[in-house]
Amino acid sequence: MNEAHRYTHGHHESVLRSHQRRTAEDSAAYLLPHLQPGSSVLDIGCGPGTITADLAARVAPGPVLAVDQAADVLDVARAEAETRALSNVSFATADVHALGFPDDSFDVVHAHQVMQHVADPVLALREMKRVCRPGGIVAARDADYAGFIWFPRFPELDLWLDLYERAARANGGEPDAGRRLLSWARTAGFDDITPSGSVWCYATPETREWWGGMWADRILRSGVADQLLRSGLATAAQLGEISAAWLAWAAAPDGWLLMPHGEILCRA
Repeated sequence: MNEAHRYTHGHHESVLRSHQRRTAEDSAAYLLPHLQPGSSVLDIGCGPGTITADLAARVAPGPVLAVDQAADVLDVARAEAETRALSNVSFATADVHALGFPDDSFDVVHAHQVMQHVADPVLALREMKRVCRPGGIVAARDADYAGFIWFPRFPELDLWLDLYERAARANGGEPDAGRRLLSWARTAGFDDITPSGSVWCYATPETREWWGGMWADRILRSGVADQLLRSGLATAAQLGEISAAWLAWAAAPDGWLLMPHGEILCRA
């Protein structure tokens, strides 16, 4: 079954619960020193808008345009901006492969956890470069699923990782995008690139409960669960076992998980 060019996670509540926890500090720290009040920002794949709102607060009164392919998730992002009384944010649907904006439109073009999902990351980065002003910054950060490390090593979680990577690639994505960002940026024509990396680590009772509980729900009810069942890659019983394993991991007093990310800062 060809699932190409589908967003693997979908926008189930369990997915939004994950994305709404993100902040500019934990997801775009490599970019923050380069932001200035008055700068214009294009935030691609904004999702529920928590990172967008943080960026907008930092560059105010500079304008921030937040875009996503899914119109429904933009309603969530708008509500986030309204709750935080941000007047410098606007929203639109857009496809990163063909951004409908003139050349040299923005000082900063940012994408968090986007390149792993797109059909053509090099084309996407070329488009981001095109709409960025000369001397401006194109910034991207992506996870690298093959680099995930966790303890205790429940075998059901090994199955989770294998199934997720297979589903993501069936959708035309690259779940190990983090290690490829530098290569993609070079191919896209950037020659002034600062590569870096950072991690998320979940090892406290509170963070384990959040991550384990979120994935316990996500593997049963989100877009990836629907796809795995529909394609025959997994059975409902297997997904139930994975869900239970995430809860067991979260309850383990020595539970620990590390999620690595690649990052690039490119001068246009």
